[in-house]
Amino acid sequence: MNVYLVQHAEAKSKEVDPERPLSEQGRRDAEQVAALAGRMGIQVSQIRHSGKLRAEQTARILAEALVPAHGVTAVDGLGPVDDVEPVANDLDTTWATLMLVGHLPFMERLIGELVVGDPDEAVVDVQNAAITCLSRTEEGWQVSWILTPAMAAATGS
Repeated sequence: MNVYLVQHAEAKSKEVDPERPLSEQGRRDAEQVAALAGRMGIQVSQIRHSGKLRAEQTARILAEALVPAHGVTAVDGLGPVDDVEPVANDLDTTWATLMLVGHLPFMERLIGELVVGDPDEAVVDVQNAAITCLSRTEEGWQVSWILTPAMAAATGS
């Protein structure tokens, strides 16, 4: 089983807009990554996001390309400083293929928890709008691949 972890795309600063919607560059990055992910045949049953505007907008852009069977939904526990353990435990017991869209430092901490059992261990340098694919094996979780906006742009997405 795979889980796809995404830090929201680049957002406007609080000074420009306190709601922090995606910047134009952030929207373009998310659209390019989503287009390539769709062409790669990535299938997810649901895209979950933190409920913050920038995460929701990123999730909806991804959903346009991936068309998850169970849609897009906001869930608790994906905020920037939320505890990763409940989400990690949930992922260890579910067989649904999910995409989670959240924030730093949460996403890096979740990857550390899943892959090496330590949320303080930096395993992946998570980037805005990048997809990190983790695969669950008999031995545990491992990083399978990462798709960055630069990679998507290089393909002409």
